[in-house]
Amino acid sequence: DQSKLTNLGNALEIHGPKLLGRAYKDPITSFRLFQKFTVEHPEAYWEIALKEISVVFREAPKCILDRTDKSKHGGTWLPGSVLNIAECCLLPSNHRRKEDNTVAIVWREDRCDESAVNLMTYKELREQVMLVANALDTMFSKGDAIAIDMPMTVRAVIIYLAIILAGYVVVSIADSFAAREIATRLRVSKAKGIFTQDFILRGGRKFPLYSKVLGAAPLKAIVLPAIGNDVGIPLREQDLSWKDFLSSVDYHPRPNYYSPVYNPVDAVVNILFSSGTTGEPKAIPWTQLSSIRCTAEGWAHIDLKVGDVYCWPTNLGWVMGPVILFSSFLNGATLALYQGSPLERSFGKFVQDAGVTVLGTVPSLVKAWRNTNCLEGLDWTKIRSFASTGETSNVDDDLWLSSKAWYNAIIESCGGTELSSAYIQGSLLQPQAFGAFSTATMTAGLVILDECGVPYPDDQPCVGEVGLFPLYLGASDRLLNADHEEVYFRGMPMYKGMCLRRHGDIIKRTVGGYIIVQGRADDTMNLGGIKTSSVEIERVCDQADESILETAAISVSPAGGGPEVLVIFVVLKKGFTSQPDKLKMIFSKAIQSKLNPLFKVWC
Repeated sequence: DQSKLTNLGNALEIHGPKLLGRAYKDPITSFRLFQKFTVEHPEAYWEIALKEISVVFREAPKCILDRTDKSKHGGTWLPGSVLNIAECCLLPSNHRRKEDNTVAIVWREDRCDESAVNLMTYKELREQVMLVANALDTMFSKGDAIAIDMPMTVRAVIIYLAIILAGYVVVSIADSFAAREIATRLRVSKAKGIFTQDFILRGGRKFPLYSKVLGAAPLKAIVLPAIGNDVGIPLREQDLSWKDFLSSVDYHPRPNYYSPVYNPVDAVVNILFSSGTTGEPKAIPWTQLSSIRCTAEGWAHIDLKVGDVYCWPTNLGWVMGPVILFSSFLNGATLALYQGSPLERSFGKFVQDAGVTVLGTVPSLVKAWRNTNCLEGLDWTKIRSFASTGETSNVDDDLWLSSKAWYNAIIESCGGTELSSAYIQGSLLQPQAFGAFSTATMTAGLVILDECGVPYPDDQPCVGEVGLFPLYLGASDRLLNADHEEVYFRGMPMYKGMCLRRHGDIIKRTVGGYIIVQGRADDTMNLGGIKTSSVEIERVCDQADESILETAAISVSPAGGGPEVLVIFVVLKKGFTSQPDKLKMIFSKAIQSKLNPLFKVWC
């Protein structure tokens, strides 16, 4: 009975008998059969899913999928359709019961535990987004790429939506990056400006952010205050404070109204970055299709509904930032943002006070909560499900987390920026095993390849590199700074007349049909939920000290399972000696200052 109340279970009850015929029994019994059906008939699935999310086309698509252009491995999806996906996020929707007075965002500032949770309705959000869109038009040209490098605050969400609403392109940069990494992303994306903050607030402390942006590029910066309404540091002559930026529309007759810019469904709205195996991060254009894909998976697998409060500590610089933004607004859920460190009890109290119903995590975060016991005494029983991504989960940590909310399920997700989503995930229509994935996602087909590139039978327990079916709505078809064909298709085997898409994961299929990710086929590693490559780590470590001849970086999973740790092998120059602890300190300092302060050397 509960399964029929889930989004996908309800859809199966309505459409299952027609699509699967007499083979349909109920949402639980027929789940695997339906997933296989969606792989073979993706048009039928997307016809259902598009009616379940708040996507409104200015010009309707001619069809769901056009397979005639054989040069496109992934096909042409929703050809002829025109829309503005940011407008879809902001408009009321009768089907999703999303109204002007529905709460769009709830948030709380860092360490303001005793303050009431802040609320913003869809009407208030829409007016704020349109105000910023009008201000953008005073200083940028349509189609310009505009970067965001700041924490995922309410204002960051407003800026993100405004850039897309006004026909510009967001460049996503994580606020943890060093100046050198920021500069690379601004150069590759050809950004014309950047939104940032004066400082980052974490645990009651202030960390500089604007100064890092200054060291990255001479672009015009619009600087927001971390506290209050006034920026706390002097700005360059070319830069603007947030207050001055908004004042540019003081004389606009209708500053809170904006006519959206409509574009084809495959128009780029966001440039995100994923680890590159050659050292430079891959610049991945997200189109409006990408937003539709991740929203549909929130509907089908996370089971997001109207009235849900969805929280996932992340940043717009990582793929999960745009994913939770679109998944919340296009499914009619409320987005919950804590504007401080998720490692502290203050975050846990926000989850309690905001009434979060779906909480996303990364395994490193769960381990920290468990080790510090910082959630003791908090009431998380409104949470009806958890989600987890970014790293391999530890089973004991997952059991502990699940116990905080009546032992509800943890939906594991594994995918990629270039896929806009997950390719393997959990489902509330299946029994869930901690640290494992129970299914390929809707319409996602995959095989596991042996050492010779030959697929194992679908029902056989095995370990190998995953090969993805290329027909995949929302998957990338271009890269800004690399050959897309070379990166994802060249050298991959043919399967049933199609060239498989490379993803790079080594996965294990168990006797019970569950999937466990066991690492990478390339040199990409996952540190604290952040993808990087050994090339990037080694480049910094090789130059960290005059005694170093060469380094090799690898990531290792602990014996008990869980997040990967970073191990550095080093060869010293002739005549030099050094102690491991000293080298560990040297490498950690270099990596944290030149790459990312969240990376730590284990040994």
